[in-house]
Amino acid sequence: MIGMGVCIFCEIIAGRAEASVVYDDDNVVAILDHKPATVGHVLVIPRVHMAGLADTDDAIGAAIWRTARHVSVALRASGLRCDGVRLSLADGEAAGQDVFHLHLHVVPRYPGDGVVVTADWKKRSREFLDQDAALIRDALA
Repeated sequence: MIGMGVCIFCEIIAGRAEASVVYDDDNVVAILDHKPATVGHVLVIPRVHMAGLADTDDAIGAAIWRTARHVSVALRASGLRCDGVRLSLADGEAAGQDVFHLHLHVVPRYPGDGVVVTADWKKRSREFLDQDAALIRDALA
């Protein structure tokens, strides 16, 4: 956010803030991140303001994913260093979201790029996995 309740992504979409646009259509805008993890780091942003995944619908979700796929292909063909692509979406403050307008990161990756993804990965027993799956299935119903 910039100022009092002003969304920087809405400002970019409205043309009131600068951005390096790589793609836009009726549903999404894709821009270069101004603080990229690697050169070519793109953000795919829905044109309509929505804070997180729960606020979107299938059509916008599909448009975001389709654009990320096209951008990924373009990154590999662009001449920028791109041996792989990492997609990342933080939904909520606890997940690391810092701009509360839904956006998907499309990050070109290559060996030695300095990007680090860490977690305390722990194996979980099948019994607990099955219990967790049941809880999620029930919530989906």
